[in-house]
Amino acid sequence: MYQVLKRACGAVGLACSDTRLLRGHTNAVILLEEEQVVVKIARRGSRIDDVARTVAFVRWLMDAGFPTVPLHPVAQPVVIDRHAITFWTYLPQPDHPVTAAQLAKPLYSLHTLATPPVALPDHDNLEAIRRSLTAITCLSEETLSFLAGYADQLESDLDEVDFELSQGVIQGDPQHRNALHASDGDAVLCDWDTVAAGHPEWDLVTVEVHCRRFGHGPQHYAAFADAYGWDVTRWPGYRTLAAIRELRMITTNARKVHHAPSSLQEVERRVNGLRRQDSALQWNIL
Repeated sequence: MYQVLKRACGAVGLACSDTRLLRGHTNAVILLEEEQVVVKIARRGSRIDDVARTVAFVRWLMDAGFPTVPLHPVAQPVVIDRHAITFWTYLPQPDHPVTAAQLAKPLYSLHTLATPPVALPDHDNLEAIRRSLTAITCLSEETLSFLAGYADQLESDLDEVDFELSQGVIQGDPQHRNALHASDGDAVLCDWDTVAAGHPEWDLVTVEVHCRRFGHGPQHYAAFADAYGWDVTRWPGYRTLAAIRELRMITTNARKVHHAPSSLQEVERRVNGLRRQDSALQWNIL
């Protein structure tokens, strides 16, 4: 990773002698302490066109004055050894994370944006679930069969859902860790890898799932719904979308177990909760 980082920084004229790993999940996220720039290194083989589309989209957001973490002003993405690498302005953070209520304003602004000049993919949680199911190696055949059957049932249920909000741009994975505090006290969105065209209900149910599953509590979500101006839990399609969102989170983490073997126990615990239909089970963050 450091060799890739060194070559990428050299390509854009940034010093990388003093670094700190901020996050090492789907991507490696590294702070260049001297430059106050964050470098994001995608996994080897990630689609370069997808990263380039993200860069073009964020530049459009920046030009529109949208509350996003800004790109560092260099030509990007840089491609090193099949890794797509992007560069972002570092925003120092306090100890406390962004609250759900702080997500409401930038999310509403995103959902009501004009059509961007960048062609975005259509949001499809079920397709993502099925891709993960074909790549999971840590679960038994019986468990995979159960999850596939559950996905089939949810797909049938989704056909009966009537969406209420207008389609537009959605973030795809809005949550406390995909937003940051700005210097003015407001929140800005970050991590645009999942940006797509779709129904805002998908974003809103994702916030609710994170509040409920990760221990933030119902008041935390209620503050978000009040600030956004629409409560997805009062909408008839809520249970179907929440179940799909949770299944995607479970299957995505199961697919990544070979990169993080210690996460297997948590994945299995979530699957067991799914079998029991335990919608109140607290999840541990992976």
